[in-house]
Amino acid sequence: MNKEYTIVIEQDEDGIYVASVPELEGCHTQAKNLDILEERIKEAIELYLEVESDLINEVPLEFIGIHKVKVAV
Repeated sequence: MNKEYTIVIEQDEDGIYVASVPELEGCHTQAKNLDILEERIKEAIELYLEVESDLINEVPLEFIGIHKVKVAV
């Protein structure tokens, strides 16, 4: 069975890529390049679902998009 998850990718101040899965709280990883990042996030998802096996059949939220908002600080 295959499931699809949305991945959010950011880059920190040192140039390291960080991936997280909004549907799976606390599921994230990092790598120096995007190819390795993809491998690692797939592994992180698989391990997460092994531990949280009750989430395997849960329907994830539908990804709509990411939007930036400006606020005065």
